[in-house]
Amino acid sequence: MAEIERETMEYDVVIVGAGPAGLSAAIRLKQLDADLEVVVLEKGSEVGAHILSGAVLDPCGLDALIPDWKEKGAPLNTEVKEDNFYMLGEAGEIRVPNLPMPPLMNNHGNYIVSMGNVCRWMAEQAEELGVEIFPGMSCSELVYGDKGEVKGVVAGVFGLEEDGSYGPNTEPGMELHGKYVFLSEGVRGSLSKEVIAKYDLQAGKDVQKYGVGMKEIWEIDPAKHKEGTVTHTMGWPLNSNAGGGSFIYHLENNQVYVGFVVHLNYKNPHLYPYMEFQRFKHHPMVAELLKGGKRVAYGARAITEGGYQSMPKLVAPGVALLGCSAGMVNVPRIKGNHNAMLSGKSAAEAAYAAIQTERSGDELSEYETAVRDGDIGKDLKKVRNVKPMWSKWGLLPSLALGGLDMWTNTLFGLSLFGTLKHGKNDAESTEDASKHKEIDYPKPDGVLSFDRLTNVSFAATNHEESQPCHLRLADPNLPISTNLPKFNEPAQRYCPAGVYEVVEKDGKPEFVVNFQNCVHCKTCDIKDPSQNITWTTPQGGDGPNYPNM
Repeated sequence: MAEIERETMEYDVVIVGAGPAGLSAAIRLKQLDADLEVVVLEKGSEVGAHILSGAVLDPCGLDALIPDWKEKGAPLNTEVKEDNFYMLGEAGEIRVPNLPMPPLMNNHGNYIVSMGNVCRWMAEQAEELGVEIFPGMSCSELVYGDKGEVKGVVAGVFGLEEDGSYGPNTEPGMELHGKYVFLSEGVRGSLSKEVIAKYDLQAGKDVQKYGVGMKEIWEIDPAKHKEGTVTHTMGWPLNSNAGGGSFIYHLENNQVYVGFVVHLNYKNPHLYPYMEFQRFKHHPMVAELLKGGKRVAYGARAITEGGYQSMPKLVAPGVALLGCSAGMVNVPRIKGNHNAMLSGKSAAEAAYAAIQTERSGDELSEYETAVRDGDIGKDLKKVRNVKPMWSKWGLLPSLALGGLDMWTNTLFGLSLFGTLKHGKNDAESTEDASKHKEIDYPKPDGVLSFDRLTNVSFAATNHEESQPCHLRLADPNLPISTNLPKFNEPAQRYCPAGVYEVVEKDGKPEFVVNFQNCVHCKTCDIKDPSQNITWTTPQGGDGPNYPNM
C-alpha cells in the first residue's frame, strides 16, 4: 500500500487529552507567552465526556494555576463540611474517629465537584487565552522524528474498514507536530503505554498498580441529603477477598456520588467487582440513604495506585507524561486531580523555558525534577507505603501501620519501613480458579442494584459499529484455550461494562467482545492474566458521554 498522505499542522506544544493535566498545561503555556501555538486534542465528543472522578478536589492545583478561580466562576460549589470514615460489617458499621488520622487525610478546605464540569470550565479559560481545543479527535499514533524523538501525533482518523485497513471512505486524519508533545491521556493511555515501553521509562521503578472505580450519581430524598458530607468506607462486602472501599459524597441539588473502588491485585478470578459494588448498596447504612431515590448516571474508570515508587521516568525525547498518564494519585486520600494540575503547570513551565532557548525534541528534564522534588513528589512520598502494606498485610494491620507511617513521614520526613515494594503486577496477581471458591452474588433488585447492561445505558456510551474493534486480542484463541480452563475467563467479570462474554455456539464456548459497551476504563488492558488484551483508541467522539461525572 502506498504511504498515506496527511495534512500536517505545526504547533509549539501538542497536548493529548483535555483532562485536568492537559488543560492546566495549555493554560499555563498561554499565561507565559500568548504567542505560543498550543493545541489540545480530546477523544471524547466534548470536553468532559470521558472524565470520571470521585471527586473531592484539593484546590491547591487551581490556586497555583488560576488564583482568582472563584471570581471566574469555577464550578467548585460544595465545600466539604463533614468527613466520616466507617468500617462496615454485613449488618452494621463502626465509625472510625478522625482524631488519630494524619492531617493530610483531612478534607477541610476541599470541594465536592464534578471533574467533568471543572474540565469544561478549564477549557473555556484555555480558549479565552487562545488555546485551540479539538474534541472528537482521537490520537491513534505517535509520529517520530529522524533522531527517534516524538515529534507529533496522528489524529482524526475516521472510517477505517472493519479489518483496520484504509478503504475508499477512510479519512486519514492529520499529523500535528510540536516542539514538544504532552501526553495527558489519563490512566493507562495507549500512547503513554507505547512511550513507556519504547524508551524503557519504567526501568528502575516499581511496577504500576491499579484499581477499578465504579460510580453512580443518585438523586435522593431531600430529607436525607446533607450537602458537603463526605463518607468513606472499608471492609464489607470485600472483606479479605480484595482491597478497596467506597465513597459517598453529597453535592448540591440533592445529589450524591456513590462510588466503589476495587484494587486490581485481587487473587480470586471469580471476584466480580461490579457486583461487589451493587451488593455494597444493600448495606443498611447505604440502603437507607438511597431509599426512595433514583440513579441518574453510571460510569467506571481505572485508577493508578502505585504512587511514588511506581511513577515512570516522566520524559523522553520530545515527550512528557502528565498526571495519571504517569500515576500521580495519592491513594489514601483518593485524590489525584490536584497533582494532575500541578504536573501540567510544571510541564508547561519547562517547555516554555526550553522553547525560549530554541530547544525542541529533547528531554524536558526540568519537568522531571520539578515533579519529583516539588509538591507532587512530597505529596506522594509521604503515603508511598500505604498501598503495599495493604496488599501484603491486609486491611486492619495496614490501617494501623499505614497511619503510623504517614505520621512519621509528616512529622519527621522519614519512614520506619523505608520504601516498600509492590511485588507482582495486577495481571500476575490473578491465581488459578481451582484455588478459590466461586462467589455467589445476589441478583440485582432493580431498585438499589442493577444489572450491568442496564447500568451501562446510563453511561450513554456509543461506538460506530462498522469500525475495527478497538480491543485487540494478541491471540483470539487464548480466552477459550487458556483463560477459560485456568481462570474461568475473568474478563466476563472484571469488565464493569459487560464487554466480554463467553457464550455457547454449536455446543462449544466462544469468546465475544461487545466493544460497543466499552466505557474506556482500561481494566481489561491491566487485569487480563494472560495480558492478551490491548486497549486502543476508537475513532474520535466514541465512548461514554458522561454529564456530571
